[in-house]
Amino acid sequence: MSEINRWLLPDGLDEALPDAARHLEGLRRRVLDQFDTWGYDLVMPPLAEYLESLLVGAGHALDLQTFKLTDQMNGRLMGVRADLTPQVARIDAHRLKIDGPNRLCYVGSTLRTRADDWSGSRSPLQAGAELFGHDGLDSDLEIIRLMLATLEVCGVYQPSMDLGHVGIYRALAREAGLDSEREQAFFDQLQRKSVPEIEQTLGAWEAEGMDAAVCRRLRALVDLNGDAGVIATAREVLADAPAEVGAALDHLQAVAERLEATQPNVDLHVDLGELRGYAYHTGLVFAVFVPGSGQAIARGGRYNDIGGVFGRARAATGFSTDLRELLRRTEVAPPVLRRTVRAPASGDVAMEAAIADLRARGNRVVRDLEGQTNEPPADARLERRDGAWTVVEY
Repeated sequence: MSEINRWLLPDGLDEALPDAARHLEGLRRRVLDQFDTWGYDLVMPPLAEYLESLLVGAGHALDLQTFKLTDQMNGRLMGVRADLTPQVARIDAHRLKIDGPNRLCYVGSTLRTRADDWSGSRSPLQAGAELFGHDGLDSDLEIIRLMLATLEVCGVYQPSMDLGHVGIYRALAREAGLDSEREQAFFDQLQRKSVPEIEQTLGAWEAEGMDAAVCRRLRALVDLNGDAGVIATAREVLADAPAEVGAALDHLQAVAERLEATQPNVDLHVDLGELRGYAYHTGLVFAVFVPGSGQAIARGGRYNDIGGVFGRARAATGFSTDLRELLRRTEVAPPVLRRTVRAPASGDVAMEAAIADLRARGNRVVRDLEGQTNEPPADARLERRDGAWTVVEY
């Protein structure tokens, strides 16, 4: 490797230099403080785990995103986490074993084989909160409100939010008798909102004998998006659908009504064809956007029973965001810099005491080094005057 390219980083892997690192760390502390005021306890899962537990319930997409390696201690296959949520679910189910609601939060680096978009990072600094042990409207609303409150302390004041419910598509796919291959193929078309492909696929299925009304309900999903009023339209279009569809629409409507009443600054959008994390989620799903960006800055939803493989099936809902992306796409106020005091390279015991006192009171004290020729930036300097060490402002 030549001298020129020896310092290059792999695509999608970033480092933070002092100003950016200070800004990012300030954001991390702000987010964790917000989680704490809502009663969420911090956990710190390991960077890597055995693959069979790391990918529990996450589906094929996360498997492809996970770097895999062999544990040299025992030969078992491990993975570097691409998402912290399965790890937190394991902690709730197997390590803590709390009866009733349990609130956990986290911030940690992840590593992915590919970025979510062409210019994105493969090493997100993921922050999130998860609420275990409650399946209902209250926990869904709490997580959404916590997400919005967290984004607000990070400078996002008028976000747009998409609401959906994966239970609607699951029920319609089950009604249509789709096998896993067809269900995934139609799901992919629905996510791309490729109307010609969708109509061609449904036409072929109807020609094979699928009920025309069932096909019509599947076709309707691509158009059922808009403001909260689309839920009423969906009730009409999907009137003859299985009962699970009506229950999901009831839940969506209740969430939308509560949010519109309490979060008037949020531009609410309902999309029944938007199924982020379909393989993983089991109910309500949501994503938040800021103007000028087509990528969500935070997302989440309900993912019940993931803890079952760890011996305890638990209802769960949560959200996550990437602090690096959040910092890049929003105008977060930088942290206030401490006053920097420059001290001489050498001095007496009294100078050492003065330096210790300055640091204890929250100042940065940077000492010169013997032979140093440059002058580091500082707001003041420590000088000996009239037999005492005194801070002199520049």
